[in-house]
Amino acid sequence: MFARPVPLTTLLPRALLIVLALAAPVLAMPHLGRGGGPVTIEAPTMKKTGMGFVLLVSLQRN
Repeated sequence: MFARPVPLTTLLPRALLIVLALAAPVLAMPHLGRGGGPVTIEAPTMKKTGMGFVLLVSLQRN
């Protein structure tokens, strides 16, 4: 009828592993930021090919 309680010896290592996995990126950030200014992650810039102007001129109505 009632669920058997989980022993603390099996629950504690699992909880510690989950907390460590979630905290690892946060704990790693100070080590990455020592090389200078703040660390920012940016998307790569797209290569501009000039097609926007060509499309704008070709789609204009007379």
